[in-house]
Amino acid sequence: MAVAAIKQSLENSGLRCTPQRYAVMAFLAASHRHPTAVEIFEAVNRVDPRSSRATTYNNLRDLVQAGLVREVAVEGRAARFDIKGLRHHHFICDHCGNVEDIEWYNIPRPAARALGKRVLRECELIFRGRCTKCAPRKASR
Repeated sequence: MAVAAIKQSLENSGLRCTPQRYAVMAFLAASHRHPTAVEIFEAVNRVDPRSSRATTYNNLRDLVQAGLVREVAVEGRAARFDIKGLRHHHFICDHCGNVEDIEWYNIPRPAARALGKRVLRECELIFRGRCTKCAPRKASR
């Protein structure tokens, strides 16, 4: 994601483009994996040591609320973060906690009456099991 695209996406979502917020977005845009908040903080802090842990966490919260970043909850482990771009689902390894992108499958949205007074924002599938690295370990035991 180019500098101008990051700045434009922040402005379009109503967020100011602060150096720290930009650094978080730039790191996520360049990342090919799903880093934790700690990993994001450490990477951003290497580039700009003025960025505090609280600022990084607050920026992540704001970016998630603005719909620019997705938080992927991994049971029993730290949440991971993913910049929103192409639509995709996730596969989470039960053994190592690795999060992988899976191609998008169009799934039917539940009928509004089934949700009661809830307002649906998004539907996403999360696949769970053992990744290709961990699956052979169980088979060899």
